[in-house]
Amino acid sequence: MNQFFKQTAASILGTLTALILFFTLGTGVLVFLAVWDNTPQVKAKSVLVLDLSVPIQDTSPPADFNSILTDSDQEIIPLRQAIQAIDKAAQDNRIVGIFLDGRFGGGATGYGNLKEIRTALQRFKDKGKKIIAYDVDTSEREYYLTSLADTIILNPLGTLEMNGLSSEQLFFTGALEKYGVGVQVVRVGSYKSAVEPFTNKSFSGENREQTEALLTDLWEDFLSTVAPSRELTARELQDWTDTQGLLTPIEAESAGFIDRVAHFDEVIADLKALTGVNSEDKSFRKISLKKYSQVAERDNKSSRNTIAIVYGEGSIVNGEGNLEAIGGDRLARSLRKLRQDDSVKAVILRVNSPGGSATASDIILREVELTRESKPVIVSMGNVAASGGYWIATGADYIFAQENTITGSIGVFGLFFDIEQLGNNNGLTWDVVKTGRFADINTVSRPKTKKELDIYQGFVDEIYDLFLAKVASSRKLPLSEVANIAQGRVWSGIDAKEIGLVDEIGGLEEAIAYTAAQAELGEDWQIEEYPKHRSFQEEILEKLLSVQQGEKAAKLDPLTAKLLELKEDLSMLQTLNDPRGIYTRLPFSLHIK
Repeated sequence: MNQFFKQTAASILGTLTALILFFTLGTGVLVFLAVWDNTPQVKAKSVLVLDLSVPIQDTSPPADFNSILTDSDQEIIPLRQAIQAIDKAAQDNRIVGIFLDGRFGGGATGYGNLKEIRTALQRFKDKGKKIIAYDVDTSEREYYLTSLADTIILNPLGTLEMNGLSSEQLFFTGALEKYGVGVQVVRVGSYKSAVEPFTNKSFSGENREQTEALLTDLWEDFLSTVAPSRELTARELQDWTDTQGLLTPIEAESAGFIDRVAHFDEVIADLKALTGVNSEDKSFRKISLKKYSQVAERDNKSSRNTIAIVYGEGSIVNGEGNLEAIGGDRLARSLRKLRQDDSVKAVILRVNSPGGSATASDIILREVELTRESKPVIVSMGNVAASGGYWIATGADYIFAQENTITGSIGVFGLFFDIEQLGNNNGLTWDVVKTGRFADINTVSRPKTKKELDIYQGFVDEIYDLFLAKVASSRKLPLSEVANIAQGRVWSGIDAKEIGLVDEIGGLEEAIAYTAAQAELGEDWQIEEYPKHRSFQEEILEKLLSVQQGEKAAKLDPLTAKLLELKEDLSMLQTLNDPRGIYTRLPFSLHIK
C-alpha cells in the first residue's frame, strides 16, 4: 500500500511539474511574440525579388508552416498583397529595382492574376525604377510578366518557348468501359462539356469550337500585351510561333525577345552594382516580395468605413466546404454577417471559381441579392468565373473581368456512375427490397432507368431555365438573347463584355476604386478581407511545435507533372456533392499551356 501511495504521489508531482513548465514556457513564448516586432527592415538601395515559381492566387490558405521564420517563399502569395507590395515599392526610395527570378519555373499563377501583377509592375517601371528578369527555360506564362523588364537575361543553355497556347483534355471513357464502370448523363447546353471526359474519347465539335475560340482570345491578349514591350509586332511574334516554337538564347537575343545571354553569377554582379554592394560580397542587397508585403501592410490606412472583399475561390460545394472549395453555407453566412454589419459600407465579391453545385450556388446568390438591397455589391472576376461562378455573380450591381478571364458556361448537367458490370465481372451481384419504385434511385449498383433519368433531366431543365432567367434579369437582356449565348459555352472576358455578361474590363484594384465611388466614401475607407486567416502569433506557435524544415520545391519532370494532373482531374469528383446531383460547372479540367 505504501508503494502505491509513493507511485501515485510521484505521478501527480510529475504531472504538476510538466504543467508548470508548459504554462511557463507558453507564457514566455506569448510575451515574446507580443513584444517582438517581426516587420522586416528594408535597407537602402535594395532590390525587391519576385520568385516566379511562387503561385499568386486570390487568397492563401493557412500559412505553410515550413515557411514561418524561414526564407522559404513556397507558400502562396495573395494577389492583393503582391500588388500592394509592388505599388509600395514604387514609392519607396529604399527600393531601386525589382528582380524577376525565373530559375525555379513559372508557378501556377493564372493569366488573369498575371495581368494584374503585370499592370502593377508597369506602374513600378513608370516611376523610372529598373526591372531585371533572369530565366533558364522561359515559357509564355513567365514571359507574359518578364517581357516588360528593362533587361531580360537568359541562361546560355536555356530556351525560350514561343509556340502558342494549348489545352489538352484527358478522357476516361475507354478506361471506364474496360473496367466495366457505367456512366449516364443529363445536361442542357450543347457546349456544356463537363461530362465529356466520361462519355467521349475526344473533343466534341462544340467543345473544340469553344476551346479554340477561348484560346484564340487569350493568345491575342498575349500578343497585344507582350509585343509592344519588346518593340515587336504581333505578326512577328506569331511568325516565330509558327516557324520555330522554341528559341535558343542566341536566336531569342537576335529576334529581340531578350537583351542578354548570361550565367546567373553575371546577373548577380549586375544586381550588386545596382544596389551598390562590393563585388566581393556574397550577394546583392535584397528583400523578397513576401517579406516586403509586411511593410506594405503596416502602412494600410484605417477608417470606420469598411469595404469588405469576400473571396470565393475554388469549386462550389454544398455545405461548409474546405480550403480548396467554396462551401455554399459558409460563404452565405459570411455575406450575411457583412450585410448586418453597419460599419461595412460595400462588398466586393472576388470570384475565382469554375462553379459546382447548383444548390450551393443559389444559396450564395440569395445572400448576394439580399446584401445588394442594403449596400453596393460589386463582383471582380479573376482567372475564371464560370458556370456556378457566374451564377453567384449575377446578383451584383456591377461586374468587372479581365480580358483573359474565363467566364460564362451557362449550362447545367448531372453525372451518374454505376459499377454493375465491374462487380459482375468480379463475381459480385446485388439485390434489393424496397417500398417505393424510386427508393434506390441513388444506388451505384445498377444504371438509372429511363424514368429515373427523366426525373433528373427535369431537374436539369428547371435549373437551366432558372439560370437563364437570372442572367436575363440581372444583365437586362432579352431571354432569347441569353439563350443564344448560354448553351454551356465559355467566353473570354473581352467577349463577355461585348455580349453583355460583364460591365467593365478591369482587375481587383479597379473594382475597389469603383466600389468606393459607388458607396460615396471619398478617401475615408479601409479594406477588410474575408475569410479571415489566423494571426501571425498563432502561426508561430504552430511553427514552434513543428520539426519539419522547408525546402525549395524542385521543378517536376514531365511524367510526374502529368500524373499529378491526372490526380487533380480525378480529385474534382470529390466536389460533386449537390443533394440533387445537378451541377453548373466548367469542363472538368481546362489546362492551358
